[in-house]
Amino acid sequence: MNISESVYASGIVKSKNQYQVFSKVNGIIDELYVKDGDFVQKGQPLMKIFNQTSRLNTENAALLAANTDVKANEDKLKDLSIAIELAHKKLQNDSLLFLRQSNLWAQQVGTKVEFEQRELVYTNSKIAYQSAILKYKELKRQVNFSAAQSKKNLTINQTIEADYTLKSEYAGRLYSLQKEKGEMVNAQTAIAVIGDANLFSLELQVDEDDIVRVSIGQKIMVTLDSYQGEAFEATVNEIDPLMNEKTRAFTVKASFTKQPKLLYPNLTVEANIIIQTKEKVLTIPRNYLIEDTYVLNEKKEKVKVKIGLKDYQKVEILSGLTAQNIILKPSK
Repeated sequence: MNISESVYASGIVKSKNQYQVFSKVNGIIDELYVKDGDFVQKGQPLMKIFNQTSRLNTENAALLAANTDVKANEDKLKDLSIAIELAHKKLQNDSLLFLRQSNLWAQQVGTKVEFEQRELVYTNSKIAYQSAILKYKELKRQVNFSAAQSKKNLTINQTIEADYTLKSEYAGRLYSLQKEKGEMVNAQTAIAVIGDANLFSLELQVDEDDIVRVSIGQKIMVTLDSYQGEAFEATVNEIDPLMNEKTRAFTVKASFTKQPKLLYPNLTVEANIIIQTKEKVLTIPRNYLIEDTYVLNEKKEKVKVKIGLKDYQKVEILSGLTAQNIILKPSK
């Protein structure tokens, strides 16, 4: 008959993209928009967490952003722009008067004191004009900086406030909602479990003694308590390389070749990962084998045999017996 060598594993059924929902913030649940078993879309709100401080901070940031906006400070900029224009006109006028006085002084008309006074007035006008330009540039820089900073603060506060509305990361089914309206939530405790409604995978635990014989692509035979008497095929997809120090086991992830019609997350499974298979070989019941080396013939004499593959019920005989031999079951 055919015989297969396999590695035993136990585990659970997991929904594809199954994940636990955690809150990024602390607070009290103010509104619940879903219930157990609901189908949700990606980005759909699940619940709203109440936090008065966050809402007030956002409103305050919005007021500050409106007050420091460039348009809100146009009058200040316009006022300095007018001052620049007046200073420029005064500079032009004082420049003409200074030029006229310079020409008169070159012709020995007027006094040196008058020339120096006109020169001083021109110089002061020039400095006042440059100062007005610098004040305008500085005010414009401050306005732009304050406007950008307040908008950024508003965005930060809006982002923080948005965290108080929990949303689904994937489209799927809400399998478990572990909190009710009015209860406290925090960042350390899971609030809900969401996963795909139709696609499921397997998460198996394989002992460290057997993990070296497991590889990606191997066939798995799976049984579930929910489907008594039935076996389902699966395939090894992934092997986590880090061993769990507490259980001394590795996590092996697999997918159904053809999954059962109805599944739920966390259903327990037992699996046999097929290492190798041989067809039409000589086998005997495993409980007829003594010390993995001998069998009893019809005269109750020990006969040495060489074995090959073995599973939980039978073992392959490579040599020492033929199909015509009679063997006896050893007494316990």
